Amino acid sequence: MNDRTPVQRPTRPEAGSDHAQLDLEHFLPYRLSVLSNRVSGTIARIYTERFALSITEWRVMAVLGRYPDLSANEVAQRTAMDKVAVSRAVARLLDAGRLQREIHGDDRRRSVLRLSEAGYGIYDEVAPLALQFERRLLQGIDDTERALLFRLLDRLDELELRADSELPAP
Repeated sequence: MNDRTPVQRPTRPEAGSDHAQLDLEHFLPYRLSVLSNRVSGTIARIYTERFALSITEWRVMAVLGRYPDLSANEVAQRTAMDKVAVSRAVARLLDAGRLQREIHGDDRRRSVLRLSEAGYGIYDEVAPLALQFERRLLQGIDDTERALLFRLLDRLDELELRADSELPAP
């Protein structure tokens, strides 16, 4: 076991019971969450100040900018965001005229979403700024390290899906 592996160690007993200790600084889910929150927060300053968009709203717009004509459930699946949060973001974006909802041609019960002209106007401003931020963020990582980083992220994604499928049903 190396020194970067999170370990559960008993701590000093408190009130007659032992407690496991989780070393958060070396616990992968915690580290990924903190980093994701910091990176998302930095980028969010760009679109929050200019367009009064929340992180959830921008993620919905980013997905629909890349993949138009998805249902709200499909957006939630692609972003791994809570369906309720996506639904609220979609409602706000529809009210603001940034999204359009249409009935799917093949399935009259299914509605799909796409960016409106106003939505594309925002997307076309924010997407290049987000890409510029990503370039600045990654400029300290050479091409070999960057390729390794993305291979490892892809592998972690696969492993997470497997681990999730092996959990007992609630």
